Amino acid sequence: MSLSMHQISLPVFQGKLKSLAAILDKAEAFAVAKKIEPEVLLNARLAPDMFPLKRQVQLASDFAKGAGARLSGQDIPKWDDAEASFADLTARLAKTIDYLAAFTPAQIDGSEGRDIALTIAKQPVTLKGQAFLLNYAFPHFFFHVATAYDILRHNGVEIGKRDYMGAI
Repeated sequence: MSLSMHQISLPVFQGKLKSLAAILDKAEAFAVAKKIEPEVLLNARLAPDMFPLKRQVQLASDFAKGAGARLSGQDIPKWDDAEASFADLTARLAKTIDYLAAFTPAQIDGSEGRDIALTIAKQPVTLKGQAFLLNYAFPHFFFHVATAYDILRHNGVEIGKRDYMGAI
């Protein structure tokens, strides 16, 4: 049985975004319980030259919505990166999940051979849909989700692999 582009893309993004939202809920509860100002966690980084937690979450959202749009041949919606709280970030993840849920399989299936034009390191690049999904969108998306998880785990939030994996 073969898998379609829709089956291997949007549900994967949606599932991991739900896991990330649950992790953010745990982080917010941790901050309240430990009397930590939320901004401390929202602005935490793994290294000085890496983006903070809130930007990692925004980028995970961006790569998911960008993949859905590109695979369907639509323009990527522009969203402000104005999230300043855990509630704002979880709302953004919910908005991304809803955006992806609006695509029909017919809009995504068959995109494996579609040309996807990108700019990478200020250079134009064209990838076929399957290569774009597997070699560009997924790696970037998972990097930012994992980095958000790592920032929170590093800062003492009681989360583990099961939280990252979410429902399977």
